[in-house]
Amino acid sequence: GLIYRQAGRIDEAIAQLEKAIELDNQSMESMINLGAIFFDRGDTDRALALNKQALAVSPTMAEAHVNIGLIHQHRSEVDEAIACYAKAVQIDPKLITAWINLTSAYTMAEQDEKAVDAARQAVTLEPDSAMARNNLAVALYFKGEFTEAQRHMEKARELGYSVDPRFVDALRAKLADA
Repeated sequence: GLIYRQAGRIDEAIAQLEKAIELDNQSMESMINLGAIFFDRGDTDRALALNKQALAVSPTMAEAHVNIGLIHQHRSEVDEAIACYAKAVQIDPKLITAWINLTSAYTMAEQDEKAVDAARQAVTLEPDSAMARNNLAVALYFKGEFTEAQRHMEKARELGYSVDPRFVDALRAKLADA
C-alpha cells in the first residue's frame, strides 16, 4: 500500500491497505498509513477511526496519538489536540513531530510559555530542524521575545525553511518599535 501511495496511485494504496487490515486486524502500520491517506483526502472521520483502531491494538503507539492530535487541530479542537500531543511526548519524549505539533497547538491556544518550552524541546532534539526553529521563532514572537525570535527565524531560513513573509514583516516591525 505504501508503494502505491508514494507512486500517487491512491485508490490502489487504499485497496491494498484495506486488504492488509482485513488479513491482519492487528496491522497498526496499515491502519496508520490508511488513516494518513484519508486525512490527506479530507476524510477526518475515517482517519480518526483508523488511528483509534491502531490505539486499540497498541495504546502506547505515539504516532497514532500525534495523528489524532493533527485531526483535532485540523478541526480547531485545540484542547483535544494538546492532550493527544502531550500523551505522545509522554510515551516517546524523543518524537520531534509531537513536540513540533504541540508547539503549534499551544500557540493556537495562546499558551505562549508552554509553546516556547515545547519548541525549545524540539530544537534540543534536532537543532538542525528548520521547522522546529521556525516554530520556536513564532512562539518567542508571541511571548514578546523579538530579538531571540529573529535569531531563530534566521536559523530556520539558513536551514532552508521558507519563512512566511508576513511573519518576517511583523517581526521587523516589533524590532523597530523596541
